[in-house]
Amino acid sequence: MSQRMQKTLKLLLKYGFLYCVGGSIYYGIEILWRGFSHWTMFCLAGMCFIFAGLLNEIESWETPFWRQVLQAWAFALAGEFVCGCVVNLWLGWDIWDYTGLPFNLLGQICLPYALLWFPLVVIAIILDDYLRFWFFGEEQPHYKMF
Repeated sequence: MSQRMQKTLKLLLKYGFLYCVGGSIYYGIEILWRGFSHWTMFCLAGMCFIFAGLLNEIESWETPFWRQVLQAWAFALAGEFVCGCVVNLWLGWDIWDYTGLPFNLLGQICLPYALLWFPLVVIAIILDDYLRFWFFGEEQPHYKMF
């Protein structure tokens, strides 16, 4: 096997692992919170987890942690909105509906749940960084708050 193929396989395994960890954790949280979930939430959470972790790869460790949190939070909210528009409004699967909650946007995102994403994003960033350190030999996490 060529070195290029080995490198590609290693990346696929790493990101597949991280995707499954993020998706599984969020899926489990939804089961505990609501009593059910949907496979699309696993997929969306896996993508959000990967994005949150990639922020340290794209930007330096000197980037303030609060900025990384806000970027990952915005990505998660945008992802939930787009996913909701597709699966709930366009496909009519009715997986969730926030129309009865305050400050909602087309019933797909709302302020109360948007605020709950915030601590989840903080945990996701830190967990991703440590998983990369423990399992893939990447740089030990360190954060600059401001």
